[in-house]
Amino acid sequence: MAKRRRDGEGTIRQKSPNCWEVRVPGAIDFATGDSVRISRYTSTKKEAVQLLHRLQYELDINNRQVSDITLGEWLDLWLETYMKTTLKRSTYNSYASYAKNHFKPALGSIRLEDLTTRTLQQFYNYKIETEYLAPKTIRNLNLYLHKALSQAQREGLISFNPAGEVNIPHTARPKITVLTRDQQYLLIRASYQHRYGVFIRLDLMTGLRLGELLGLRWVDIDFRASVLHVNQTLNRLQIPNLPDNYDGPRTEIVIQAPKSENSARAVPLLPQAIQDLMRWRKVQEADKQTAGDLYHDSGFIVTNSLGGYIEPRTFKDYYNQILKLAGLPHVTFYALRHTFATRAVEQGMDEKTLSTILGHASTSFTMDIYTHVLDDHKQEEMKLMEDLFDPSQFTTQASSYPVLVTATPEGYSFAPPDFPVIQLTASTVENGIAQITNCLHEELATSLFPPNASPLTEIALTPGQFVVQCVLQEA
Repeated sequence: MAKRRRDGEGTIRQKSPNCWEVRVPGAIDFATGDSVRISRYTSTKKEAVQLLHRLQYELDINNRQVSDITLGEWLDLWLETYMKTTLKRSTYNSYASYAKNHFKPALGSIRLEDLTTRTLQQFYNYKIETEYLAPKTIRNLNLYLHKALSQAQREGLISFNPAGEVNIPHTARPKITVLTRDQQYLLIRASYQHRYGVFIRLDLMTGLRLGELLGLRWVDIDFRASVLHVNQTLNRLQIPNLPDNYDGPRTEIVIQAPKSENSARAVPLLPQAIQDLMRWRKVQEADKQTAGDLYHDSGFIVTNSLGGYIEPRTFKDYYNQILKLAGLPHVTFYALRHTFATRAVEQGMDEKTLSTILGHASTSFTMDIYTHVLDDHKQEEMKLMEDLFDPSQFTTQASSYPVLVTATPEGYSFAPPDFPVIQLTASTVENGIAQITNCLHEELATSLFPPNASPLTEIALTPGQFVVQCVLQEA
């Protein structure tokens, strides 16, 4: 039974064991102009009470006198009414965070028409001097507030925008990390030792953002034209509008359009990238055969062994593993994008082409949305990068490999530590060495990047074991 409330207060009633209805008056049917009730449903009574309070709060703000609206109330109303359907999820979350964590605790109770430039300036000074916020953060906060107050000014709630006259500190250009050519060489070489190394090489050849890389699907690759299309991103983002007492997951995977109009772009692919992608497709086919009915063909390119997408945090773990294999210090994944851009400039690529390939708005990384470069020009310019990724420069061939020999009642077993998949038995040492040599030759013939030979001093022996050195002829 619905709980009786005063007129205009709203009601909560249970429709079924797991369904509660919340109804509040005051909305407008924009099709007829009639006054109607807002009706929403939840699965628990607790959620229903929280929803009722939120709906009443929103309706109360809409019906408040202009002179009574506070800054906190306006920021909530502006975000819900004007921004919710126009912003990307990540931007919406940032705006909600600005209001919740910065403006509302300190300035939320100030009436909108009482907010002054001096108050804002003192607020920003405090944030810099006491909370040590970076100038870029202060600039972002004020850009957000200025946008919200501009709408209030257009509606006549305030006569001027106090955020337009504050003195914002200069934002220093952020320091970027770029791999040296030697570091890039080591990273590329190490990438061949890891399942997901193909995507490290792909990023060094394209400069994709991590979300763009993880959002790639096979339909985004035009193998005939050798072009990669950036059409979506995959990121883990905060779930918006969670109550303070919520104890469940606060983030979720979101697949959405690229961050800006320019970010949706076509990127020419080098021949090495095409070959890498074709080899990776065979890896996915092998995964599908192994997993059987457990395999889910998601259509994504960057996938786990069951065909599902890989989220950013997991892929960063794989990236860090490859850095470790290369013996490199930790650098963010974004450093690969900076490295691509730096190598492109060093190789002579013109700035306008590079800006377009990276998905920037213009050569100065501003809002020049009309920058355009012909596809043929981009194809020619990308060829300047081709010699950086010639696989032949990374190949090496060890002249010999150690083989662990173990005496058994039947004869001898042979196992080269650097090739775990190769194991055999023979009646004599001579026959075993001949067989193991043939096996090593066959393995090396199909391996683009054979492993380095293990030092003899690092091979632990048990009673009945000894090591022989299997000498191979140079190819």
